[in-house]
Amino acid sequence: MSDMAMLNSGAENPVDEMVLLRHRNIPDIDQLSVYLSNGGFAAFEKAVREWAPAKVTEEVKASGLRGRGGAGFPTGMKWSFLPDKIWPHYVVANADESEPGTFKDREIMEKNPYQFLEGLMIAAYAVQAGTAYIYLRGEFWPVAQKLDACIAELERAGLLGSNLLGSSYSLRLYTHLGAGAYVCGEESALLESLEGKMGQPRLRPPFPAVAGLYNKPTLINNVETLTNLPPIIKNGAAWYRGFGTEKSPGVKIFSLSGRVKRPGNYELPLGATFRHLIYDLGGGIPGGRPIKAIMPAGASSSLIKASDVALDTAMDYEAVATLGSTLGSASVIVLDDTVNMKWLLQKTLAFFRHESCGKCTPCREGTYWMSLIADRMASGKGRSDDAALLGSVAGQIKGKCLCPLGEFSLTAVQTALSLFPEDFAA
Repeated sequence: MSDMAMLNSGAENPVDEMVLLRHRNIPDIDQLSVYLSNGGFAAFEKAVREWAPAKVTEEVKASGLRGRGGAGFPTGMKWSFLPDKIWPHYVVANADESEPGTFKDREIMEKNPYQFLEGLMIAAYAVQAGTAYIYLRGEFWPVAQKLDACIAELERAGLLGSNLLGSSYSLRLYTHLGAGAYVCGEESALLESLEGKMGQPRLRPPFPAVAGLYNKPTLINNVETLTNLPPIIKNGAAWYRGFGTEKSPGVKIFSLSGRVKRPGNYELPLGATFRHLIYDLGGGIPGGRPIKAIMPAGASSSLIKASDVALDTAMDYEAVATLGSTLGSASVIVLDDTVNMKWLLQKTLAFFRHESCGKCTPCREGTYWMSLIADRMASGKGRSDDAALLGSVAGQIKGKCLCPLGEFSLTAVQTALSLFPEDFAA
């Protein structure tokens, strides 16, 4: 069986040749010379020398690549929203990886940085942006230092700067560290922070594609999304569609954590099952205990109650939705039967309460009161009506927040109360 056939088969060791986590196959690929000797920047050269920017966008559309930051929106379509009559255009890589349970982007940037940077450069060429930024969470200062060194190396090699590859296209890349605020993973809050303002969401419309950074058209893509671009441009959209499913093509990095024997990042074609990820790759549950629930998208997940049907469900954007949840950034947190949902909600709500920017009242006040109730229940001092009260507060927040953070704080609450009432009965 070929390497690519194995990747698509969902076999026990499914990835012999990684598409994104290539450092696992190629030692020292974080060195420019090694990356170049393994086909690095061939895709960028192909785009700049042979293709018009619009053709790059069309190829990405044809590949079916969807945003890997959580929303799953078609990437090429997002690019096409930038108007061609308002200039300049900007591109921003969202590297504010702050969702609890998500750690895929950091591994890419630390171990395979040039593929990510090449993808960012391809996106910038496609929308004809002369300046691109990498917005990193505040704790990623060592990652920022590494990327700065890589950018300097690219400039010395003539792969960044003016009149690239003999063309009229010029590009500069810059890194920018935030201050450690989860809300800056939201696009408009990220832009506010990048402009030097307080990281709080903007009212929309206008959307960043029309009025983004410095009020100019701006494309914002996640690190993993951009890292998919070099192999797509190099090998073609049809090749990329050979992985995954019809509506969710390609490969995805699944960040597996929680009650599993082998937590970590696993690159799989979209459509692999939860059972394959948790048991075949993750080694199963310590002590052989049963699974109680799965959080497929980190702390902001709607809980999935464990069952044979759930475990055998494909991990793609459409199938996970049939279970009442979302794939999101594929930060799969496994909960076994030792985890009480009162404890889980205490932990998740403490996070969302702390990370609320305070701009809108439903999120600011709602996360505070939900956290207070969850603390009371988890400490054994809960009142008989606390579960109903918690559900009532969550219902009053839903649909009333300025950005998704407030909505994310509700998902675990509402699904835990619905699926596991026995944990709150006492």
